[in-house]
Amino acid sequence: MKRPDWAAVVLVLWALLALAAPWLPLQPERIELPAILAPPGAGHWLGADDLGRPVLDRLLAGARVSFLVAAWVVSLSFVFGSLVGSAAAYAGGLWDRLLVLVIDVFMAFPGILLAIALAGLLGPGIDNLVLALTLVGWVGYARLARAQVLSVRQREHVLAAVALGSRMPRIVARHLLPLVSAPLLVEATFGVAAVVVAESGLSFLGLGVQPPDASWGSMIRDGVRYLLVAPHLVLAPGAALFLVVLSVNLLGDRLRDRLDVRANERLQGEGA
Repeated sequence: MKRPDWAAVVLVLWALLALAAPWLPLQPERIELPAILAPPGAGHWLGADDLGRPVLDRLLAGARVSFLVAAWVVSLSFVFGSLVGSAAAYAGGLWDRLLVLVIDVFMAFPGILLAIALAGLLGPGIDNLVLALTLVGWVGYARLARAQVLSVRQREHVLAAVALGSRMPRIVARHLLPLVSAPLLVEATFGVAAVVVAESGLSFLGLGVQPPDASWGSMIRDGVRYLLVAPHLVLAPGAALFLVVLSVNLLGDRLRDRLDVRANERLQGEGA
């Protein structure tokens, strides 16, 4: 009997709960003074926080925030970075050198510090958080797309498309991006984990999701003050964050191994 893929199960559950959260009977902002710092029990499965709000409801609301932020940031960064990197690499010349200069400038700063600076300049809030993380995240996709396109732009079918009079947008979209999509998809998978951690970190610092909205990072920040008397305030969001990031990374490793054509061919040759 085939064993279940726990990483896929965790990610599917995360996505389903995040998408179904608006239709679930959640009350993450409901305050119950008698339930302040209540431990997990029948009334509150994961306990209550310092205002008597149910931790489980806030955990699910935070799952929706992290999922939506990751989806938007990775999608925008993937599309913009891939198109810019592919177009600059194919065009070459000044455009390619300019892109390399921009990438070098962004890569000179640690990504999380740059995201903190941008979030601080733009102000707190989910919209500004997505914008700040996207401005930081597109560089990795552009760098990878540029490197991949440089290695395939002299392929026969690309040269044939040029000879037939195809314009650069069509060549990039129809002939180059499909060839370099595999490593970009792997990069996007790992990017989901990075964005989830970044969103939680910025919310922990007060630069992301603002009260009374729930976020795993803000839940951990609020629970640190009561760690000795109510450890469930930190353990619940911390465990959720750990499971999601670990599952995404495991899925990314498997996707990378499956899309690695050379490694698969080598294994088949050894098996023969």
